Amino acid sequence: MPLIIVILGICLLLFLILVLKFDSFLSFIIVSLVVGVAEGMNLNSAVVSLGNGIGSTMGSLVLILGFGSMLGKMVSESGAAQRITSRLIEAFGIKHIQMAMMLTGFIVGFSLFFDVGFFIMIPLVFTVAATTGLPLLYVGLPILAALSVTHGFLPPHPAPTAIVTLFHADLGKTLIYGIIAAVPAVIISGPILSKVLSRVEAKPLKEFINQKVMTDEEMPGFWVSFFSSLLPVLLITVSTVAGFLLSEENGTRKILGYIGNPVIAMLISVFFSIYTLGLARGRKITDIMNSLAHSVTTITMIMLLIAGAGGLKQVLVDSGVSKYIGELLSHSTLSPLFLGWLIATILRFCVGSATVAGITTAGIVLPLVTGGAVNPELMVLAIGSGSLMFGHVNDGGFWLFKEYFNLSIKDTLKTWSVMETSIGISGLIGVLALSLFIK
Repeated sequence: MPLIIVILGICLLLFLILVLKFDSFLSFIIVSLVVGVAEGMNLNSAVVSLGNGIGSTMGSLVLILGFGSMLGKMVSESGAAQRITSRLIEAFGIKHIQMAMMLTGFIVGFSLFFDVGFFIMIPLVFTVAATTGLPLLYVGLPILAALSVTHGFLPPHPAPTAIVTLFHADLGKTLIYGIIAAVPAVIISGPILSKVLSRVEAKPLKEFINQKVMTDEEMPGFWVSFFSSLLPVLLITVSTVAGFLLSEENGTRKILGYIGNPVIAMLISVFFSIYTLGLARGRKITDIMNSLAHSVTTITMIMLLIAGAGGLKQVLVDSGVSKYIGELLSHSTLSPLFLGWLIATILRFCVGSATVAGITTAGIVLPLVTGGAVNPELMVLAIGSGSLMFGHVNDGGFWLFKEYFNLSIKDTLKTWSVMETSIGISGLIGVLALSLFIK
């Protein structure tokens, strides 16, 4: 009976979002209360459980997402992303232009959410394609594959960061393992796959190119742009590596541990970017603060969506459903990592949003993680891979790609959907390969 209630609850969630066009946050709240009551909780208990779930899920996540949004705003407005792109293209040359575009997407994808990265990078993709005479998709797909992978796999992006919190996983390890799994996934789904997919003819719509391309004098230097974009990754990675190499009593490890705390690392990076990409470039502090305040308002609905999913997770736990499902899944002969990936894939196909698919899956498979049946960091990546699978007409990225590249729905399915599926499958293979060495 508990499993049937969960299945009906997910069906209700899909019905509210896809058919009735309800807001995702409201849909999660409604489904959480319905599932709780159906499982025998009284309404007050369900509300308390919902509130506890929202509180425990958000916690420090609000700080990480908020600081991440601020850093992304500084990188995009200052022209740092454009500087990184132009320097890499210059270094790699036309022959290896795809690798340059892929690295650009990977670097700026750490600090920019997918939509923001898309809007910042697309005018540059169009410019590069026009100047080199190369097919648009040949140039564009590598950078979009990299943006998509960082969005689904790596903190501080919303879904992976939220799932790390839910699983009490180590964010630094997740980041390192995620980079290892992400690199082959991006290469396969970007430069390699685009050689085939670029046969589909795409044309940029000029009226959609509304981003200003900055002059060389307006942009910050390459190394300033590079370090400002990747500073949180560098701080967290150094701290994690120190944890492997140095003893717990070592003073250097303790200091690096403080600096590598995700919240502190993001805060340091924001202040660093305020100076290097703002004040040092002649911007006034009031202008910068107004810009940062606006950047946080743009992720409000993402935060509410994650909060709603966290509430549903807690209702599943408090009502006993998660324990029941965990016991049920523990008897499966399938790999727990594959199960997490499969559930996320199904939800992604149904609901479209990678964030919704990822966090909802985390609530369902949580008992497998807390019971020690699987490595929590690898489960984060398995779910992230599944949450990117087969983006189609209910995926916002699908329509962005279709309109900006002037494609038919059929051609968008043949390109965008195939690329996303390739990322999801490549990511799963990478995670399963890592599981042979990491327990």
